[in-house]
Order: sequence, then structure tokens, then C-alpha cells
Amino acid sequence: MATYFQIALIINSIALIASVVLQNKGVGLGGLTGMDTGGVFGTRRGLEKTLFYITIGLAITFIILVMATIALTK
Repeated sequence: MATYFQIALIINSIALIASVVLQNKGVGLGGLTGMDTGGVFGTRRGLEKTLFYITIGLAITFIILVMATIALTK
């Protein structure tokens, strides 16, 4: 059973990394490294808003999967 949670954790981790990288798509290469881009940040609309909520959902799922994996391996 713990193996299934570990596989789900790996898949969730890859999806979470992809969603974070996709959010920085419009920022440019400087935003990926943490440099200041000097841009004005506005409200999220459309796809940006959906991707933001997906990232939050994936992060919450990641935390739950980590806790379940730890509980099953002890």
C-alpha cells in the first residue's frame, strides 16, 4: 500500500513542479532565477487563475500524500 502512495507522490511532485514553472512562463528567465523583473503585477485572470488554483490543490495533495506515506511506513 505504501508503494502506491509513493508512486502517487512522485507523480504529484512532477505535476507540482510543472505547474510552478508554467506560472513563471510570462515572467521571463530572470523570474525563474529570482531576479527582479521590474514588472507590474496585476490580478490573475483566465488561465493564470486556474493554474494558480491547480497549484494550490497540488500542494495540498502533496502534503496529504507525504503525511500518509510517513504514517504507513512507520
